Amino acid sequence: MQLNATAPPSAQPPTTPGRRRHLRRTAVVLALGAVMFTVGALFLDPVNGAASHPAGRTRAAGPPAGSIESLQARVARLPKDSSGWAALGMAYVQQGRTTADPATYMRAEKALRTSLTVQATDNTDAQIGMGALAAARHDFPTALGWALKATTSNPYSASAHGVLADAYTQLGRYDEADEAIQAMTDLRPDAASLARASYAFELKGDTSQARDLMRRSLTAAATPADSAFAHAVLSSLALQDADAKDALSEAQKGLRAAPGDSALLETKARAHEALGEPDKAVVDYEAAIAITPLPHYLLGLGELQQSLGHRERAEPQYALLRAQDRIRESSRTSADTDAILFEADHGSPQRAVAIAEQVLRTRPFIAVHDAYAWSLHRAGRYTEALQQADLALALGTRNALFRYHRGAIHQALGHSDAARADLDQALRQPAFHPLHATAARALLQRIDATE
Repeated sequence: MQLNATAPPSAQPPTTPGRRRHLRRTAVVLALGAVMFTVGALFLDPVNGAASHPAGRTRAAGPPAGSIESLQARVARLPKDSSGWAALGMAYVQQGRTTADPATYMRAEKALRTSLTVQATDNTDAQIGMGALAAARHDFPTALGWALKATTSNPYSASAHGVLADAYTQLGRYDEADEAIQAMTDLRPDAASLARASYAFELKGDTSQARDLMRRSLTAAATPADSAFAHAVLSSLALQDADAKDALSEAQKGLRAAPGDSALLETKARAHEALGEPDKAVVDYEAAIAITPLPHYLLGLGELQQSLGHRERAEPQYALLRAQDRIRESSRTSADTDAILFEADHGSPQRAVAIAEQVLRTRPFIAVHDAYAWSLHRAGRYTEALQQADLALALGTRNALFRYHRGAIHQALGHSDAARADLDQALRQPAFHPLHATAARALLQRIDATE
């Protein structure tokens, strides 16, 4: 299978300093799967590393093939089956990504290390699993190490190159990520490769190409889970382009096929926010949280309730976020950007700075630069904040929150023209944040009033 991915000149991603290598646009186009760390899909089959999810394939009796229950039964029956242990470990990684339960990751590590004990060399499946596990824990240097082992033991594993690309991206090594994604798409141009391709262009601000590639990923989707992920990303991309109606439509399409998908419920909530329907957004957020209380769901609902003047309804979300952060610290897991931004806006900016500095040492990704910039700004360290905000936007990413953050920093430094430019860009997505969109409009009015 090949794609005619040649794009017209207008679709070329913006040129940024130091980026001499670009994604190839012949045969197959590249790219990276975001979090898929923040959005949620890993696109790795826990049985054999294929870009699909085995859930739903059933046998005449017993649990679904590839399910945790069936894999537990398999290793109980065949304790020296390294592939079975690797598959069980990857299944736990997938479960941990949706439940955010550190105990699940501990079970994943135990299964994967058992696989490596049974087969110590050339165990690509377990190496991929260990890389995916480290990435899920936001330990990207370790993820990179395992991904390099996997691509060495099997250079023809597309899944190994996918984990390698994810690690390089989060480590801020974007050119190397592009190369890894190109290798992945050359080996297997499927839904997983195309999703990563979409994200690579999204990072560069080319939402048109990102949308096209994600639609191709949707067409190539082999399972309902893959389709749901594609619809969630398409909804988010529509919101970036200030098309709230299309965002809602994409989320609704996905939910018709996967009514219990929390990521789709969260994107649907944000679409309702953008359409000026906060009550519907609250319902969707609550439904998403009932399925999986992920930090960005809790923060989204809490800040929406706060924007509506319902501080008493926001506080339970914030309390749960604080409890989750204590669990994260006790398990020595690296913080995500949601925790940093929450601390900067609703806790101690100085503590947010300290957390961001710790995360940045092992994850110099653009979103971390942005969270660090905002923490520095909230702590009154404006010059340092601007340096980090510039790094956050260095790829040309079209992120309204990043733009607002830098605009506020510019304003604090007395850079009125630069502040206005960033705030105008942020407000091209009028409802980009329940609290900060209002703050951005007020800041623009203040700048205009002083000139």
